[in-house]
Amino acid sequence: MNGTVQASDIRIGGLVGALPSGLRPYALLMRLDRPIGTWLLFLPGLWGLALGGTPWPDPWLVALFAFGAVVMRGAGCVINDLWDRDIDRLVARTAARPLASGAVDPLRAMGLLALLLAIGFAVLIQLHPLAIVLGIASLIPVTIYPAMKRITWWPQAFLGLTFNWGVPMGYAAATGTVDAAALVLYAGAFFWTLGYDTIYAHQDRDDDALIGVRSTALLFGDATRPFLAVCYGAAVALIAAAGILAGLSVWFYVVLAAAALLLARQVVVLDIRDAPLCGRLFRANREVGLVIAAAVIAGRVA
Repeated sequence: MNGTVQASDIRIGGLVGALPSGLRPYALLMRLDRPIGTWLLFLPGLWGLALGGTPWPDPWLVALFAFGAVVMRGAGCVINDLWDRDIDRLVARTAARPLASGAVDPLRAMGLLALLLAIGFAVLIQLHPLAIVLGIASLIPVTIYPAMKRITWWPQAFLGLTFNWGVPMGYAAATGTVDAAALVLYAGAFFWTLGYDTIYAHQDRDDDALIGVRSTALLFGDATRPFLAVCYGAAVALIAAAGILAGLSVWFYVVLAAAALLLARQVVVLDIRDAPLCGRLFRANREVGLVIAAAVIAGRVA
């Protein structure tokens, strides 16, 4: 890539396309046109809220976490793109991002970031004090995550630690504490993210290799399928263990089995040389996360 792709070259539909032209670059900077990232940030929080439910998760807390996921995912994307704007210009899939293309300059991006963080803080202070502390602490991994691809082959592992912070936060918001069940659920979510983000990274594998960006996709290459099986197997085992620690009913395991089958299908059909397929398998994890949330709720309610 030579960095000549512009944001205006991309055809945009949906709600983002309906925005005034001056606002669209900022919506794109927040990835409002790609809601899968918001789902994958929200779902671990929903799991934590469901695990701490008595028996249903509090609808007000669910609404706060959903809105907070939109805002903080947007903030995380701004931080990521500020770090990566020079790299993004060299990658086909990211060259048209607003900072990489010049549609938004860094100063305006930092202004948007300040606004999003202020809104996020307003949401955060509605929660239990322990959840507030955890939310503030989450800014540390969010800020340094984009550097990981430059210094380690395991940026996907660091994303797993960062993106699933909602598990202990949600549990703390619902219960005022964080116990072993919540921490084991967090560990399961970590391995889930490690797997699905490795699939995601295969979309950019060739460009990343050329420009020196590291990932588990490059590290494991043709051995990605067994690595993915280990990640997803560990995720299901740990999530099941969290259910045992929380005393969930047998219905939790019945529904969790459906999520395990969805993950197994990803392992079986994966073709790391088929970038569109990798994108579809990555996005399919929204349904996986929803099924796991349903499993936790079933285990509490039934």
